[in-house]
Amino acid sequence: MRLLQYSESGELSIHSFDDGDIPPYAILSHTWGADGDEVTFADLQTGGGKTKPGYKKIIFCGEQARRDSLQYFWIDTCCIDKTNKAELAFSIRSMFRWYRNAARCYVYLSDVSDQPLPLTPGYHDSRWLLWIWILSVLYTMSRWYGSTMRRYFYSRDVLCTSVGSDPVRTEQKAELALKNSRWFTRGWTLQELLAPSTVEFFSREGTKLGDKLLLAEEVREVTGIPSLALQGEPLSYFSIHERVTWIEHRTTTIPADRAYSLMGILGVSLSPIDGENLAKAIKRVLDEVDKQNKCIQDLCPSNPRDDKKRIEETKGGLLAGAYRWVLDNSTFQQWQEDPGSRLLWVKGDPGKGKTMLLCGIIDELQNLTPKPTLISYFFCQATNTRINSATAVLRGLLYMLVHQQPSLASHVALTEIFADVLQDASLGITYLIIDALDECAIDLPKLLSFIAKQSSASSRVKWIVSSRNWPDIEEELERAEHEMRLSLELNAELVAAAVEVFIQQKVCRLAQEKRYTLEVQNAVLQHLTSNANDTFLWVALVCQDLKATPKWDVQEKLAQFPPGLDLLYRQMLDQIRKSSSARRCLRVLAVAAVLYRPVTVSELVILTEQLTDLVNDLESVREIIGLCRSFLTLRDDTVYFVHQSAKDFLITKALNDVFLDGIECVHQDVFLKSLVILHETLRRDTYNLQAPGYAIEDVKPLFPDPLAVSRYPCVYWVDHFCDSKPRATNQETTRAIDAFLEQKYLYWLEALSLCRSMAKGVVSMTRLWDLVQGLRDTDVLNKIVYDTQRFIMYHREAIENYPLQVYASALLFSPVNSMIRRLFQHEEPRGVTIKPAMSNGWSACLQTLEGHSDYVTSVAFSHDSTWLASASGDSNIKIWDASSGTCVRTLEGHSSYVTSVVFSHGSTRLVSASEDRTVKIWDASSGTCVRTLKGHSDYVTSVAFSHDSTRLASASRDNTVKIWDASSGTCMHTLKGHSDYVTSVALSHDSTRLASASRDNTVKIWDASSGTCVHTLKGHSDYVTSVAFSHDSTRLVSASEDRTVKIWDASSGTCVRTLEGHSSYVTSVVFSHDSTRLASASWDRTVKIWDASSGTCVHTLEGHSSYVTSVAFSHDSTRFVSTSEDSTIKIWDTSSGTCVRTLEGHSDYVTSVTFSHDSTRLASASWDSTVKIWDTSSGTCMYTLEGHSDYVTSVAFSHDSTRLVSVSLDRTVKIWDSSSRTCVHTLDVGRALFSLSFGSTTGDHKWWPDEAFELCATA
Repeated sequence: MRLLQYSESGELSIHSFDDGDIPPYAILSHTWGADGDEVTFADLQTGGGKTKPGYKKIIFCGEQARRDSLQYFWIDTCCIDKTNKAELAFSIRSMFRWYRNAARCYVYLSDVSDQPLPLTPGYHDSRWLLWIWILSVLYTMSRWYGSTMRRYFYSRDVLCTSVGSDPVRTEQKAELALKNSRWFTRGWTLQELLAPSTVEFFSREGTKLGDKLLLAEEVREVTGIPSLALQGEPLSYFSIHERVTWIEHRTTTIPADRAYSLMGILGVSLSPIDGENLAKAIKRVLDEVDKQNKCIQDLCPSNPRDDKKRIEETKGGLLAGAYRWVLDNSTFQQWQEDPGSRLLWVKGDPGKGKTMLLCGIIDELQNLTPKPTLISYFFCQATNTRINSATAVLRGLLYMLVHQQPSLASHVALTEIFADVLQDASLGITYLIIDALDECAIDLPKLLSFIAKQSSASSRVKWIVSSRNWPDIEEELERAEHEMRLSLELNAELVAAAVEVFIQQKVCRLAQEKRYTLEVQNAVLQHLTSNANDTFLWVALVCQDLKATPKWDVQEKLAQFPPGLDLLYRQMLDQIRKSSSARRCLRVLAVAAVLYRPVTVSELVILTEQLTDLVNDLESVREIIGLCRSFLTLRDDTVYFVHQSAKDFLITKALNDVFLDGIECVHQDVFLKSLVILHETLRRDTYNLQAPGYAIEDVKPLFPDPLAVSRYPCVYWVDHFCDSKPRATNQETTRAIDAFLEQKYLYWLEALSLCRSMAKGVVSMTRLWDLVQGLRDTDVLNKIVYDTQRFIMYHREAIENYPLQVYASALLFSPVNSMIRRLFQHEEPRGVTIKPAMSNGWSACLQTLEGHSDYVTSVAFSHDSTWLASASGDSNIKIWDASSGTCVRTLEGHSSYVTSVVFSHGSTRLVSASEDRTVKIWDASSGTCVRTLKGHSDYVTSVAFSHDSTRLASASRDNTVKIWDASSGTCMHTLKGHSDYVTSVALSHDSTRLASASRDNTVKIWDASSGTCVHTLKGHSDYVTSVAFSHDSTRLVSASEDRTVKIWDASSGTCVRTLEGHSSYVTSVVFSHDSTRLASASWDRTVKIWDASSGTCVHTLEGHSSYVTSVAFSHDSTRFVSTSEDSTIKIWDTSSGTCVRTLEGHSDYVTSVTFSHDSTRLASASWDSTVKIWDTSSGTCMYTLEGHSDYVTSVAFSHDSTRLVSVSLDRTVKIWDSSSRTCVHTLDVGRALFSLSFGSTTGDHKWWPDEAFELCATA
């Protein structure tokens, strides 16, 4: 951003600033004069323009900024080089942000004058001085009596500009001139009015006429813009339609600018197109709004504001006296006022009031901070799977940030990186608040690490978090650089005073409602004050029980309330056990404790055996829940625990009292009840969609919802079965599961799709299959569970997007002997007379993953086999959940085809290679590009990590191999020797040797420490396309376009065996991790599995519809994955040759694929210029790493899986941080690379000095 500076000597200078270093500045809003009247950027460069009429505005702005103690200012006429099309487009997109971030905005009204009227007869100097004195007094009073009087007098400042003018006539003239100003009719000035927090109006003489707050009524009358919008209310709170109407009576010189000038108002960003007409421009802007709104809606399944409201109402409302003490606390004040104090941890024991304290802080920040300030918060709740994970926390925080500032959605849509949002230059002062970290049940360590890191990253973002006094939370948050602690125990006196206020308020309300005598009221007050132990929750529970106690029994009842939460819970539970409804109440408590989310009363009835007779008497059920009021509460007819400590008490300290037959038996009962419900409610076409092509995105909720009582059983029946921990075959269980799958399976899949839970269904069936295999005498059940698992994995994509395709394409394209197809043959489309010819059994393909828009070039499993990464010609990398097949993340960053992708051995990093000549290292968990490596002079074709993840190797079409330090991105060695471009690179498992394959028909083995070529292996008669070491480092395998695979002795360089069988080029080859199997991919569209000892072909796998480009084994050797130019990825079962899953997501050829060393993830590279990381268990694409500008040819994980490296035809190697998903280094290698691998430091032999993070690249 360029800013002007006007010195006291009258010198004008221009300065450039990066986004992070922009100083406070003023900004000018004005109407443009005729062509040639305005001072341009070129004028400033040459020192000209001083004679132009527009120069007066510049001097005015500079002088006014200096009066306001601002050193810099910005004016659109001369701070933008309009001859530079790219800069102009960027400036148009940034304009709203620049105006919003300005310290002051001056509106220069060239058509409004404050020149005096002729002296009106009868007005004398003495009367005029009296009038000035009256005005000054009234103006001073207005500072105290509100905006109405301020507006009345402040808008009349013009009166004081001329002695002898008539106040009434002058005021009328000024107001009329202001309202008739051309400034209010221009399109671009709309955002200049709304974006800044401070807008001041000036006449052409430079006299201040007022500001937009004081003149709000006048401005509203002229513009039709609501006063709240003028006062700084977030524009997202106004409908899109209403915001669009604000431009109706405004004009622009270029018609399409009417649409572009709305971009900031609507919170979107688009590049202008020269010559675009108004209609097309408006359509583009509104389409972007729709796309952004969908992104925001998809961010979070619920609004954190609703959770806050529910919590406050459940706890009896927010009491100011119970939290306001914190506002005067020195620690809190330091956190709020000190820019260096960015993280405040509020810690305390259960029931001390942490949640309500944060509710109060949120309200205070919303009331006291300036309007542009963003406040985002999230309330964790362990008993609700919707809000008990790290993912839910980040999604909730993002949702609130993007809802308040929609322009931030671009980060989510493009990179899905929360950290990018926090670093966005347009982000102002922001507060992020997370309550109950201890109730984040899933990935809490990752969330804590993220908070500690991000709280130190930006001075504009302040955090408040709360939790119990847990040592592991303390240990993680201690790593934050700017962390402060507010311990409720160390502030016991203040908390005690707040609890006392709370007690007084509660007792006063009880006394009024129950009509206590003064004696009873004092007795209650005394007992609560003496026994509360500074615990809000204890007081709330006791008062809740007293509310149901007759006033004549109150004093006797008080003696039954012991101090301390656990003792109180025990007393309350004993009271329930002694009641006449004990059986029902205890079962309700037991069921509520094992459920995975809060349920409605209707759902609770059908899930609890002891309530089935009350299915038509929900009021009685509510009364039973009321008897459990010390543990459960009702809110909007949904059952919640009053506090996490209540559930903890039942599961830990009252286990034998509540779970009489064990907690597993309760899971078993809920499981069986769930299947009964599903049997009774599931049917074909539940929502009456009728058409198989009815898309899920077009399905609207029905009222009443036919799936209302089925939603919980649909999603969680398998979880309850698995958590019942069946140790031996249970005939009742076997029959129930078998009957459900035989009779209701397809209807269940339809319901899962309607519930938007297909991914959960895939995971559930995989979990069920894993469990039943371990049970005895379940052969029949094993067969149908296997078939149902194959069915859902194979057809998941179609059913997820079109629910009724479960009865059409899913049945028609299943094997003839599929049990599900035979059982549901009556559901096949009746109008289909020509059916596809299908095989008898399931093919070798377990799942097909779709999503890339070009061919998939490379794929890799993570080393724990849970993720899968794919690279594509669409320039993206996708990370997939290997079990469900869901694309978890798309990594964008490459600018051309991604050719190779590989996981580090710890599965924390993913590396990709691309034809954009870079290698990118990505954080595998977040998808952030950690580093981009540049250095190759041509396409980078292949990448590989060393086994200790410290080094990286890349191969290129520049005929070289490069070794890189993966932490710094420094190129350590360039290995030369090949006479044609290098296609593949691999590092031995002990990292002492490096192998490279080339189009010069040779394989070279290099000493990894010295870079010396040890062997040149000759024998192939055509280009060598792929090379890989066995995991004992004794053998090397190579593939070639001569249609053969060769196995070599790695120490002697002798060819041990030549494998023949493919009918076209062999493109990729790899050893299984136990070194007993080989897999090869070919242009003949097949994958072959070979016995590595005998050279026998064990399986020939068919399924791809185009060339197979890459193949990789999972690290447990049970699965392998292949990629193809048909843009799909297929996961296969190694032992049976069955395809487990097909991963789709790349938009072009997949060139390379690799597993992380724990086999949980897979990375793929593609000609679509991306690297994708996939979850190997679900098949989900976790991330797509983008950054390469050309084909990514190879990808490799470091052996601790913390780094991923990619190479590309863009002549770069990129190193990615696999946990943060950021590109750590881009190594410009100067030539295209084709292969890359990591080296390591092992045993007594050190490959590089100081164990430097190096990587090895081949060309």
